[in-house]
Amino acid sequence: MDRYIFIVATIALVLSGVRCYPSGKVTESCIDMVPQHGSNLQTSKGPYLVDVNTSSFKEGDKVTVTLRGGTFLGFMLQARLVGGVSPLGSFSIPSVTGGQAQLLTCGITNSAVSHTSGSSKSSIQVTWIAPTSGPLNNIQFSATFVQKTQTFWVGVKSSAVTYTGNGTFTGTSITNMPPGSSSLSPISSNGCGSSKVCFSQPMSCDPSVSSNCYFMSAVTSSSGAAVQVEMAGASNGYIAIGFSDDQKMGNDDIYICGLDNNGSIQIKHAFSTGTVTPNIISLGNISNFKASVNNGIISCSFTTWNTISTQRSIGSSSPYYLMLVYGSMSNGNIVVHNRAYVSDSQVNISNPAIVTTGGEPPLVKAHGSLMLISWMTTASLGMIIARYLKGVGRGKGCGNKDMWFVVHMTLMILTVVASSIAFILVFSEVRDWTGGAHPVLGCIVMILALIQPSVAMFRCGPTDKWRFVFNWFHALNAWVIKVLAMAAIFTGLLLLDATDNQWLVKVMGGFVGWEAALYIVLESYRCWKRNDNSDASESTSMELLILGLFFLGNLCFLVALLVGIGMQ
Repeated sequence: MDRYIFIVATIALVLSGVRCYPSGKVTESCIDMVPQHGSNLQTSKGPYLVDVNTSSFKEGDKVTVTLRGGTFLGFMLQARLVGGVSPLGSFSIPSVTGGQAQLLTCGITNSAVSHTSGSSKSSIQVTWIAPTSGPLNNIQFSATFVQKTQTFWVGVKSSAVTYTGNGTFTGTSITNMPPGSSSLSPISSNGCGSSKVCFSQPMSCDPSVSSNCYFMSAVTSSSGAAVQVEMAGASNGYIAIGFSDDQKMGNDDIYICGLDNNGSIQIKHAFSTGTVTPNIISLGNISNFKASVNNGIISCSFTTWNTISTQRSIGSSSPYYLMLVYGSMSNGNIVVHNRAYVSDSQVNISNPAIVTTGGEPPLVKAHGSLMLISWMTTASLGMIIARYLKGVGRGKGCGNKDMWFVVHMTLMILTVVASSIAFILVFSEVRDWTGGAHPVLGCIVMILALIQPSVAMFRCGPTDKWRFVFNWFHALNAWVIKVLAMAAIFTGLLLLDATDNQWLVKVMGGFVGWEAALYIVLESYRCWKRNDNSDASESTSMELLILGLFFLGNLCFLVALLVGIGMQ
């Protein structure tokens, strides 16, 4: 009985080895080239070699490739760009191979070769045919050798074969169309949600219609091996897309379309390792690259055969967050992006959909709201009271201080405290200088705002002969802070406003006009009092009425902006 059990177990073991793709139909291994035989991948140097009969090639050339170095049962062979992960070109099988090899389609027809049976082999010779068009660069032939069912070597490479053709591919970028080129058909939102995945800001905008539309789309081939990508947006340097496992920068697969020093568009492949400049990597297998720049709008499209990889997720069928950014270039290199848009959820780009943004983080909205309240309301009222309403409650106040001074000091302290909280909130969320001029202006405002009360604490007395120095410094610094704060708010709203007509910025412009009109009225009234031989320092009910009207108008503008921020 034991003898029969042993015989059955032996037969089962043999059959389990036989069923591991002895026919060589191993398209499941097109990407990683790992046999479906278990996990016994050999890490030591194997006995096998991949030989080529030439050290260089150009478009349409034929290269003879020989697999040798001992007996093996199965194999798989592909040509790839050096550092790339996708097959390139096609193969043919000469008669000398004797029916031991067959052609496979790994995204590209006849782009791989494998065995036809599990019989023992000692040498395989095939011919690789270089593409006649598209981006080319130096290549290597990569092979998998199966010595036994569960003993195999993956990634056995030939020496590099140098590309000597006249194509446009150089290094890690393709320099293509000059500014104003019309070779690229207008990118549009046609097919979004039905035939392609689209991600845009503002949501559902059409780049063929709106110049304020940042747009990307992706269409996966039926085999899943290739992804056709489009991107467009207004930029003076570059636009880029990224595939990520989360909504923060780091471990992202990135493609960049940017202007070089000659004004031509180049495409780069990159990988980010954190909130630093992404590492430029081999472009890999990219084809059908087209680009144009027209009236400041950068557009490009291409097909990538590279496997999307964030290290944690691999392949076009995995879900990713989508990222869309734009920024400036310096000496052909990207600098910190001006703005980044991130999808609100992960998306499988194999399934057509319209993807939405997650909106601004709550802490960023809180930062903006506090800054608006500080510099549109408390700071404005405090400055107006100090200049025009010193006669209110004179001799009445708190701690021997006039009422106007108590109110002015309270409002300005609230301004500094709210600004400080807003400053801490945004840097705890963003943790970098993303945003162009806005964070720089914000930091200057914050420093000057902290200097203002610090100097006031050590001011000399009202009758001191040097008191005028403090008065002038205090007033001048206040106006500098006010102007810079308004500039910071405008640049912040430009970053925050996702509407097509930028209505938040227009509302802020209305507020500035409203406040300027108030100062003109108050100054005119003050001059009239002087000419009427009235004491200009004495406040009247008219000034209080003007202040009340200003506050009501101010409140309307503020509420509109706060609602707008909440909607972003």
